[in-house]
Amino acid sequence: MNRTVLDASAILCLLNQEIGMEQVTKVLSNSVMSTVNVAEAYSKLYEVGVPNEEINNIFKELTFTIIPFDQIMAHQTGQLRPLTRAFGLSLGDRACLATAICLNLPVMTTDKVWQKLDIGIDVLCIR
Repeated sequence: MNRTVLDASAILCLLNQEIGMEQVTKVLSNSVMSTVNVAEAYSKLYEVGVPNEEINNIFKELTFTIIPFDQIMAHQTGQLRPLTRAFGLSLGDRACLATAICLNLPVMTTDKVWQKLDIGIDVLCIR
């Protein structure tokens, strides 16, 4: 199984047991997620009232690898702004895409609009 970069939306899909979660489950143990997108997932969970201890337990059980978001990825995120502005991508979206570009890996998301991007990586939309 090839490595995959996970978007926060993919992890949230899994945690919320939504359509597409099976695809995330299949790649989870061989996937990576940047610290920026882990923070994004944390933020969404806190936003809906999930307690701190439960969030910590959730992330202890998930089997993907968390990787640092570095200066090269930050630079790539900035470069993506003009290319993605018309699609309304957030900083977190661009950080995820930049991670995939820097690692030369496909990215898994629930955001269909990402499939319209021509940025040199495969986008796996799970719903």
